[in-house]
Amino acid sequence: MMITSTNPMVYTNPVVYTDFPDPDIIRVGDVYYMATTTMHFTPGCDILRSYDLVHWEFIAHALNIVADTPEERLECEGANAYGRGMWAPSLRYHRGTWYVLFAANDTHTSYLLTADDPCGPWRKRELDGFYHDSGLFFDDDDRAYVVYGQSTLRITELNPELSGPMPGGLDRVIAQDDPQADLGYEGSHLYKHDGRYYVFTCHFPKGKGKTEACLIAESLDGAFEAREIIDDDLSFHGYGVAQGGMVDTPDGDWYAFMMQDRGGVGRVPTLMPMRFGEDGFPVIGENGKVPQSVSVPAASCAEPVAPINGSEFIARHNAEGGVDANCLQPYWQFNHITHNEYWSLTERPGAFRLHSGRISSNLNHAWNTLTQRTMGPVTVAEVTVDASTLHDGDFAGLAAFQGCYSYIALTRRNGRTMLTVQYKPVNDDSIFSDDDWDSPAVTDAEIMANADCMRLRAVYDFTDCKDEVTFFYRDADTPESEWRPLGTAHRMVFKMDHFTGCRIGLFLYSTKETGGIADFYDFAYSTPNTKEGGR
Repeated sequence: MMITSTNPMVYTNPVVYTDFPDPDIIRVGDVYYMATTTMHFTPGCDILRSYDLVHWEFIAHALNIVADTPEERLECEGANAYGRGMWAPSLRYHRGTWYVLFAANDTHTSYLLTADDPCGPWRKRELDGFYHDSGLFFDDDDRAYVVYGQSTLRITELNPELSGPMPGGLDRVIAQDDPQADLGYEGSHLYKHDGRYYVFTCHFPKGKGKTEACLIAESLDGAFEAREIIDDDLSFHGYGVAQGGMVDTPDGDWYAFMMQDRGGVGRVPTLMPMRFGEDGFPVIGENGKVPQSVSVPAASCAEPVAPINGSEFIARHNAEGGVDANCLQPYWQFNHITHNEYWSLTERPGAFRLHSGRISSNLNHAWNTLTQRTMGPVTVAEVTVDASTLHDGDFAGLAAFQGCYSYIALTRRNGRTMLTVQYKPVNDDSIFSDDDWDSPAVTDAEIMANADCMRLRAVYDFTDCKDEVTFFYRDADTPESEWRPLGTAHRMVFKMDHFTGCRIGLFLYSTKETGGIADFYDFAYSTPNTKEGGR
């Protein structure tokens, strides 16, 4: 899309209605940059760019893999990195170098990514120490600090190499949340403005929803005063707006950029104007409330902005016009570390091909499941699946990919091709998982397929927390035929097992023998009911 506006425009919150959790944004010159959590998906650590705080595009995945472990590789049943991996990045730019600091709860290690250009390449190294939900900060004298912790917040000075704590440097607790809080302070970021130090942090006060607090001090070794600055849910089912930070425009206006839990679709960015009160504390939106609509700054330039969701597999071609075999569009990410010998963009031109390389009990353990974010309020995904080379016991199809997954798939049974809808039951609507990774999926509906090649469709409906997916099919060779539903609607419930919003998933897994092949082509992504203010 092309950003051409030279005047402020009005947009509706959430300004980006898709799962970009734990966003951290900065401005460098007249361009805004964002880093976001990617958990167990690879490549990870999305880096995005915007010219107006609303329209974002991928420019890099700063992280290839967190660590080459059995859990990150889905090496065996019972070993996985779901809901862990890459958490809560802190994005900063200082004296010509770009930095991302994050912690991984599966390896219990903090990592620092650095680059000379935000588009990459990015370098990775480990830090001495574990900094949960860390916020990196460079002071005016170039000394570096990190704020981190859960409930108890600390600030630790880093050594000049940023490899660990500074010997004899500042290392102190700056805040202790109420021990009765349902969830204590976390997701912290540290800033300096007009001589004061600001820590943005979120929590769940006892008996309340998620809120954003701000801590202010005159110096890093001084006392921090805390105040709630956001206590609002945008009139959306009590889901609070919190966790993020603040950013200024080239003209000196300020905005807060936070996420909001929105049920099955995940945690979505919201934008709100901000100013500083006479006592220095941020004043958010209208009387501390998040506005339903927000006026954004004029775009800094008329650059084309690539979509953050889409229908293409291939991102680029080589000099001879052929496919770059390792270059998918950046909106695609694999579930866990890829096993590259079992997927291809070149073996069948125009198709994404999956080979079966292991026996799996269910979708959780499938290698190379290719995923893409859904978008609210409604996303429709369609793909043609060629199952002519499946083996008995193979499943290949289109998923609503999350802990309580569901899918429509072609499967081979006793030499016959069947069309099936299967799912993992939702135990309840709480965010907590039942930790059942291994049970086979439950069959909802199953019919004999008309052919080995079928067109599959999933409609992901997040309207007002409806959070239901429905599946359809039709003959691949007769595009004029009507879509036929299969099975019932299935709930898409956000839980801490995956800790991400429901994604589109293209998958193949085998329950009896390896060696089967599935081809996916003519993928189509659309958001028919998405309304974007100001356009």
